[in-house]
Amino acid sequence: MLGRVTAQSPMRPSSLLTSDGWPYLLVPFIPLAVVLDLVGAGAVAIFTVSALGVIPTAAMMGRATEELAARSGPGIGGLLNVTFGNAPELIIALFALEAGLHEVVKASIVGSIIGNVLLVLGASMIAGGARRRGEIQQFNRSAASSQASMLLLATVAVIMPAVYVMVDANGLPSPTAELTNFTPEVEHLSLITAIVLIGAYLAGLLFSLRTHSNLFNLEEGEELAEDAWSVKRSVTMLAIAGALVAVMSEILVGSISETAEKAGISEFFIGAIVVAIVGNAAEHWVAVLVARKGKMNLAVNISIGSSAQVALFVAPVLVLASYLIGPGPMPLVFNGFELGALVLAALIANQITSDGESTWFKGVQMIAVYVIIAVAFYVA
Repeated sequence: MLGRVTAQSPMRPSSLLTSDGWPYLLVPFIPLAVVLDLVGAGAVAIFTVSALGVIPTAAMMGRATEELAARSGPGIGGLLNVTFGNAPELIIALFALEAGLHEVVKASIVGSIIGNVLLVLGASMIAGGARRRGEIQQFNRSAASSQASMLLLATVAVIMPAVYVMVDANGLPSPTAELTNFTPEVEHLSLITAIVLIGAYLAGLLFSLRTHSNLFNLEEGEELAEDAWSVKRSVTMLAIAGALVAVMSEILVGSISETAEKAGISEFFIGAIVVAIVGNAAEHWVAVLVARKGKMNLAVNISIGSSAQVALFVAPVLVLASYLIGPGPMPLVFNGFELGALVLAALIANQITSDGESTWFKGVQMIAVYVIIAVAFYVA
């Protein structure tokens, strides 16, 4: 339910990521980013190249995870998807935490949620509907609504610390202000919220993998492809991909502040839009490809399920991690723009999934909303 792709409905990565293997065309940017960082090149160049270098490493991690999930069965496969579904963006956020870029981390959390709900699901509906003129694609309303409801409940929980700050301080200082000097009560509320959300996330896994797995067993499994990886190769590639993601993430995060200054854009926009898209690029592409093949159940699961995973798991883990790394704890308090985007994304997800129907025009509307939010983030 909350993983990137449920193990009950595996989709062979060899038929997805590599059929249009564009992520791997970006592999040369990995060594190039390292070289530019070593020679002290300009921050904008380093940021751009390292961002491009994250994409193939994320794609490799995604394929290795899916290969292992396809071989290990529903239980372990689901756990693998849980663990590695949003690993690239989680690694990027951890390096940002260490650098003290709390606002970038929170912006990337919001950007990932709205990106999955609006950009990815919207593009998937366009891709699926464009080839089926006059048709309405169907997806399982019960499963999709269950995920959307979890996202809405998680959003309510996530915004409560910000509501407390607004009431206590008689309003947030500004829509994009960098929020600092929180009281111990706010930090404690954030910590408790994080623990409760992780508990809800684990309950969601039990729901989707055990007690109600029939709701999510929506696609027939596929035979292992001829070019399927062995377990040994999958584990090896996963380790290599994880190391490369870490290297690219460290370089990327190290150039964010200077890039924002020289390019004339805010760290808020970089975190909410650029980092969020880069960290999920390969995953986004898979959702669009499966939608084009007519598998809207899987596309909806990838997009909304990923958003729920970020809200219920990634965000709380980062709050807990901030007590161990970085200059200090990161309270789960979002600014005005982030709060608005979160609420809109959760409401739209529930509205879109309520009828179990998908058309290309719905996708256009969702993309339009995402573009408007992105522009607002840019000019903020």
